[in-house]
Amino acid sequence: MLMRQPSANLQFTYQPPFGATLQEKGVQFSVFSRSATEMRLLLYNKVTDREPADVIEFDRETDRWGDVWSLSVQGLEAGQLYHFQASGPWAPEQGHRFDSAARLIDPYAQALAGTFQKSDDGVVRPPKCVVIDDTFDWDGDRHIRHELSDSVIYEMHVRGFTKSRTAKIKCPGTYLGVIEKIPYLQELGVTAVELMPVNEFPIRDIYGNKMSRPNYWGYDPMAFFSPHRGYAYDSKPGAQVNEFKQMVKALHSAGIEVILDVVFNHTCEGNELGPTLSFKGLENSVYYILSEGQHFTNYSGCGNTINGNHPVVREMIFHCLRHWVHNYHIDGFRFDLASILSRDRTGNLVPNPPMVELIAEDPLLADTKIIAEAWDAAGAYQVGSFGNHRWAEWNGRYRDDVRGFWRGDGGTLGSLATRLAGSSDLYEHAGRPPFCSINFITSHDGFTMNDLVSYKEKHNIANGEDNRDGDNHNISDNYGVEGPTRKKGVATIRTRQIKNMLSTLLLSQGVPMIVSGDEIRRTQKGNNNAYCQDNDISWFDWRLVEKNSDMLRFTQSLIQFRRNQPSVRRRVFLTGQPVDGRKIPDVSWFAPDGSPLNWGQNDLAMVAYIASPGRVDDPEGLGRDLVLMFNSTGDDRTHVLPEVGRGMKWNLFLDTAADSPDDIYPDLDGPMPPSNRVVDMPCHSLKVFVSHLVNI
Repeated sequence: MLMRQPSANLQFTYQPPFGATLQEKGVQFSVFSRSATEMRLLLYNKVTDREPADVIEFDRETDRWGDVWSLSVQGLEAGQLYHFQASGPWAPEQGHRFDSAARLIDPYAQALAGTFQKSDDGVVRPPKCVVIDDTFDWDGDRHIRHELSDSVIYEMHVRGFTKSRTAKIKCPGTYLGVIEKIPYLQELGVTAVELMPVNEFPIRDIYGNKMSRPNYWGYDPMAFFSPHRGYAYDSKPGAQVNEFKQMVKALHSAGIEVILDVVFNHTCEGNELGPTLSFKGLENSVYYILSEGQHFTNYSGCGNTINGNHPVVREMIFHCLRHWVHNYHIDGFRFDLASILSRDRTGNLVPNPPMVELIAEDPLLADTKIIAEAWDAAGAYQVGSFGNHRWAEWNGRYRDDVRGFWRGDGGTLGSLATRLAGSSDLYEHAGRPPFCSINFITSHDGFTMNDLVSYKEKHNIANGEDNRDGDNHNISDNYGVEGPTRKKGVATIRTRQIKNMLSTLLLSQGVPMIVSGDEIRRTQKGNNNAYCQDNDISWFDWRLVEKNSDMLRFTQSLIQFRRNQPSVRRRVFLTGQPVDGRKIPDVSWFAPDGSPLNWGQNDLAMVAYIASPGRVDDPEGLGRDLVLMFNSTGDDRTHVLPEVGRGMKWNLFLDTAADSPDDIYPDLDGPMPPSNRVVDMPCHSLKVFVSHLVNI
């Protein structure tokens, strides 16, 4: 009798068709190259070996199948170190850059070991590829499948999160270190971590020297299928695979999803002056977009551009995404400079690009979240028009408009209201819901939230580029003093502004993304491009958890409120009309005096009334209405509680101008508004009142 095994005990693994595949008695090695005339497999005994212990020639007659070179080597096992080596034409004018001496990283390598070795003979010796046994006890772990509309995303750097001595943990700066700090993430309340690049990138330069400016952020990919070896606690080749899986499993056990920041727009091989490490030496004109047959296009701003809409490269990207989803249980991806995926093989932007559509429709990725950084370094800006409803986007318009409003820029009231309501101007026309907007005010790229209110200008001297790097358009302010200050008045306004922006972010329709450390006022000392700062400038300072516990409590309470209240995370756009069986509009806008808001007025104060849609998980349909009072002017004002809420009972939820603990009431039991319904609004402040439960 056939017995059905419980699905919870089954683990779906995905085996890409190329790379190194373990077999019963050996390893199968497969690599694509259309133009190579010879292919060799270099085998090493130790990570420190400069020369291979064995060189195996692929037989052109028996080991080549179409454009795929494939052979099986008996007696090898997991942990084996290897490179490929290819001979072929050196004809840059035709796009060919074969170098028969180059040691090549397998594009499908599942792990790398070691680092670039010093060279005295002109031969670049990159990290070695590792044959991996993908076996792992997931203990029934599956994708969590949080609804995107219910998500709160936390962007963080694996190393930077725990590398500081202040973390006081056993495994600082590693995947295992993240596990040690999971209780903090749980207490904060986020539903997902978005990890800055964790696929392989160079630790040292190509000649084995310590980099003068290390790529700390990791946006310099070298092997797309491999977890970064620099974040492993164990130095054994391939240990990063197991430790990364342990981290994902532990985060899932805590109810936290894992989203990867992936960089399918360029590689670390650079332009024609860069090294031959992998793709260049296997099929340069396929993997990269070239101009005039030989020059590397630079839509990425990093020297080259991946040819993402070539069928071979498209297939590699799909295999890579599936590999991370099914072999590492990754819950989603954020695509760096995703507009490059909208460019054809000549670099032109095309409507309905096949790569973008196929990612959205791929059945093996159906459980994942897909998020685009919908622009590139060559001028493409597709926020609001990238892909279909499956694609969410980093909403750069949200960032700029919210910053501008709270800085006090004139004419930003309407923009603030649009962003608060879910950016319907960007998404509704395309039939995309509010949660396609990933709302953020800060990201890894730019000022931290603390620095956004502490510096008018960038201070990037430590980067070694004479302060030329980094964006000059920060929409920031210092409120009277550049950098740290003991002036109480300046410090008060700065604290208030951070609370204003965090509150706006977490009370807006769409999906909020918080940058690691903003909740405790982490500073980069005015550096808005800390890509090379693998030090205290970038690392999470755990002393701030206690020092700025009031801001942490404020953020935790906001996240808790958001996760409990469907009013601020709707799946359809607000209409301004009565819905959900109620007689009042789902959203109403008022001037401070309670009259209908005149959008043409040049003011920076208003009142928003958001009606509850009811709790979708509560059979009684209970929810709360919200009144948000904004005053971004430099003057104290008064606002009137709208007539539409008369007869209901209200309590103060938050007041960004108040000192802790009176700045937020997690139990929604703050003071009631004055009996005359007139509320004092200090300058640069936000107040939110919540109604008692509403039965709809």
